[in-house]
Amino acid sequence: MSESPDRLSRRSLLRLVPLSAAGLALGCFDRKEPALPAASTAGANTVEAVAADFRPNVFVHLQTDGIVNIVCHRSEMGQGVRSTLPVLIADELGADMAKVRIVQGDGNKAYGDQNTDGSSSIREIYDELRRIGATARVMLVEAAAQRWKVPASECVARDHVVIHTPTQRELAFGDLAADAARLPVPEKVELRPLGELPRVFKPLPLVDGLAYVTGTAAFGADMKLPGMLVAVIARPPVVGGKVATHDAARALQVKGVRKVVLLPEPKAPWGFQPLGGVAVVADHTWAAMKGREALDITWDHGPNAVYDSATYRDELAKTVQQPGKVLRKTGDVEAALKTAAKVVEADYHVPHLPHLSMEPPAALARVEGDICEIWAPTQNPQGVQKSVAEALGTTEDKVTVHVTFLGGGFGRKSKADFCVEAALLAREMKAPVRVQWTREDDVRHDYLNTVATNRLTAGLDEKGRVVAWRHRTAFPPIATLFGGESVPSPGDLQQGVLDLALDIPNVSAEAGEAKAHTRIGWLRAVYNLFQAFAVGSFVDEIAHARGTDPRDTWLEILGPARKASLAELGVTEMKNYGQSLEQHPVDVGRLRGVIERVAKAARWDERKQDRRFLGLAAHRSFLSYAAAVASVVQAPDGRIVVDEVWLAFDAGTVVNPDRVRAQMEGATIFGMTLTLYGGITFKGGAVEQSNFLDGGRVVRLNEAPRITHVELVESDAAPGGVGEPGVPPVAPAIANAIFAMTGKRVRELPLSKSLKV
Repeated sequence: MSESPDRLSRRSLLRLVPLSAAGLALGCFDRKEPALPAASTAGANTVEAVAADFRPNVFVHLQTDGIVNIVCHRSEMGQGVRSTLPVLIADELGADMAKVRIVQGDGNKAYGDQNTDGSSSIREIYDELRRIGATARVMLVEAAAQRWKVPASECVARDHVVIHTPTQRELAFGDLAADAARLPVPEKVELRPLGELPRVFKPLPLVDGLAYVTGTAAFGADMKLPGMLVAVIARPPVVGGKVATHDAARALQVKGVRKVVLLPEPKAPWGFQPLGGVAVVADHTWAAMKGREALDITWDHGPNAVYDSATYRDELAKTVQQPGKVLRKTGDVEAALKTAAKVVEADYHVPHLPHLSMEPPAALARVEGDICEIWAPTQNPQGVQKSVAEALGTTEDKVTVHVTFLGGGFGRKSKADFCVEAALLAREMKAPVRVQWTREDDVRHDYLNTVATNRLTAGLDEKGRVVAWRHRTAFPPIATLFGGESVPSPGDLQQGVLDLALDIPNVSAEAGEAKAHTRIGWLRAVYNLFQAFAVGSFVDEIAHARGTDPRDTWLEILGPARKASLAELGVTEMKNYGQSLEQHPVDVGRLRGVIERVAKAARWDERKQDRRFLGLAAHRSFLSYAAAVASVVQAPDGRIVVDEVWLAFDAGTVVNPDRVRAQMEGATIFGMTLTLYGGITFKGGAVEQSNFLDGGRVVRLNEAPRITHVELVESDAAPGGVGEPGVPPVAPAIANAIFAMTGKRVRELPLSKSLKV
């Protein structure tokens, strides 16, 4: 590998070295020592392979000195993936975590899917990770059995040794490395009983915690190479716009500015291409920013300059008033609505929502000939390889992507545009270039969550029972980013609409056309955000219309515990987040369970006598089940304040409960941010907000609930997602609590648009 980044004064940069197909040693489990070897001197964490080392697969490398290097191939953005995945492998192997070195994997297809997105790091590869560790264990046990000339069945691996049970003889893992390396890799292995895994399923240390609090964790903006330049970019304010004229003279007069570069114009569909514009390349960030301020640019805004949020909101409202493409149907909804004793109907609107990661995008690139090396806080290193290779006209195998820590991601950093910008500029400058986005860049040029309007209509009979349910929705799908249709697909609505089991005889779901006028993409929980807000709020409206308790209304509408069939759901297929319905059914019992559990935890039945105003909502997403109760109070200055939140969460098998609880607490704050303040609006095709101060703000410390209670359901069901499912029920729970207190319905986010919060 070529020369690594220099060490910085406070934040030690990453020593990137090959380990099988991997890069970067970052963590040890023994909390008596510094949590991140990245904080040590350069070269201290280099993993040198020798012939006697044992490498049964690309994830496990046992050295003859007993150190086990375990690759974490997913990206760490605060969710604790590096504190979980390697431990699962190590427990199955029988390793002592004090002798385990966690290695961050570079982008490489040898690891399979590396995209840290969709709450998939455990739910998709739980069994495979265990098999990876078990394979190494079986081979070490076989090596020891052969040396002792005993049956392998008499031997066990634990605490970094193989033990012959009858005689209690021991051989250390390191002493067996050379022998194990000569054995064939078994095709099938038996996993340990869950009770024999000593660390997982219990609270685990946060491997990188010390690095976070001491400032030694290295993020994208920390990366530095000898001779490195820094670039900031003036991008078109309107997606699809381009530079009409530009004058670099004043920018080049700024001390430290090296060059002004006109970037290529992207072509629709936008995908993960950079937006184009004009880059200012300088010796340091400040000079680049001042140079950008000095640029004289006129823009050709292009056809999307007509985009106006208020006008578009009206367009979506008109769309959901009309029949759309039917994606779900049981019974005859229209007939049932015509004969209903009472009809309840409401529209819910959610604007574009921003990611607002604490770390704006940044990427460092070096290009030498057709070889490119990238250091970046990316959720999808293989996606970066592909996009950079296409932009440079080279092949993916000639693009090396080193993954740094991510200061939040939430789906924004699964896109490669900022990495492509760095690669193009590094080639142009014939020097390493780090592209740095400012907070204003991040807000104005985000891949926003799509804007959506949902209309729900329910028909009630004379006894107040719901006999008809119609859900119409309109939003630009993410598929339009890649040239797809402007009508949401069944897969899009299988995030809280088509996979919502209802004990109602007549149900339909329809999707209307909505054209995209800006870049949209994945945000934490994606379409579940606005679909849960609509459904969770509407159930509360039905309860009020018929004078029943919202919790009881939820349970009645869901019906008895069962696993809903496709026929009951009124669909012919279910993508189900990429996993089988046999392993992950639509389980009404589990959704009922979290509703009942969170209501009990919040003392729901006692809320009136306690003079508390509570709101309830629940949602299934990413194969997990979450329910929230929010409490609101009115502050002396008239503001509505969320003072307490309860979350019940059923993710099936939970590998690291401490991290899951942390994710639920984070989901509460994230959900509150979107509910109270989220909302990006457009005028003349350009984003109207620019920073935290003018609308793109997050919940502050003094606004956080004084207590967030997390109830984890213990389960042996297959693992579901964790990072995203806690967010969707937060908004409707808060909105319903506000109605309980004020009698005013909130049907549009953010709440700050209509209420004092």
